[in-house]
Amino acid sequence: MTDLFAEPDDATPLEPGEREGLLQTWITTRSDLNEAEQANIDIGAGWALSRRGDILTEGFVRELHKRMLGDVWSWAGRFRRTERNIGINAYRIQTDLHALLADVNYWIEHRTYPADEIAIRFHHRLVAIHPFPNGNGRHARLMADLLIERLGGNPFSWGGGNLGDIGAMRHAYVDALRAADAHDIGLLLAFART
Repeated sequence: MTDLFAEPDDATPLEPGEREGLLQTWITTRSDLNEAEQANIDIGAGWALSRRGDILTEGFVRELHKRMLGDVWSWAGRFRRTERNIGINAYRIQTDLHALLADVNYWIEHRTYPADEIAIRFHHRLVAIHPFPNGNGRHARLMADLLIERLGGNPFSWGGGNLGDIGAMRHAYVDALRAADAHDIGLLLAFART
């Protein structure tokens, strides 16, 4: 049996109190957790794709996370209150998220970047904020896909595989995020369309 809460080295570990938020008692292995989360994410994606209106609001950001993970975790859709190995200080989440959403609206209105770059910059900064206890990468990728579709583009391929699996593709994604942290968005743009 695998440790239910074992995470890859580059993933965000859950705090003990957050682990208690697991809603499904049948989940006893990491494989069970991955399966339950993916089923819930699929439901959340379906909900998001059926929505019209503004996705660049705090309400939508939170509701999407809740729809993606709310059948598995009690804290889904709520901003984290603890510090992480990645992300900003928890007390800054709401302020920085509002600034990001305003920036993205400005980029769209003023055509500051091409559509793909707007969506990828949005994804990168949302991951960097890391607003939730877990699921931030999956949430940010879906948000970017929703945004690029709203901007008339096609969803991203994100390397063409499962980024939850430890391996070369996940490492390439993390390396691209780190390059974007250093203000080189090119690797992340290329990875998203690979």
